[in-house]
Amino acid sequence: MNNLIRLKTVKLLARFIKPLTEEGLITVPEQNEILAQLKYLAEKGTQMPAITPKLIDQAEASEMLGIGISNFKKLEKEGAFPFNRKMVGSAVRYRNTDIIDFLICNSL
Repeated sequence: MNNLIRLKTVKLLARFIKPLTEEGLITVPEQNEILAQLKYLAEKGTQMPAITPKLIDQAEASEMLGIGISNFKKLEKEGAFPFNRKMVGSAVRYRNTDIIDFLICNSL
């Protein structure tokens, strides 16, 4: 595969972007989006397909992360995830795009 960008380059750019995020020049969601797009480009040689944002429940979120729901609840309570829960009435929901960004960024 002849990609225009290497994964090594993406990791280097992540190190350059981090101080900009810490200074508040780039928001955390912007940083996550930039790195997710670059990583996908490095791995697949094409831009990341658009994902339709939707709210998902805890079972769907734990399935996306590849962990059991009880482990997901425990890790969430401990603050292991950067994404926040959204309350829809009394139901707990999460943005699928937040979880996808988390998965991509944490596999660098």
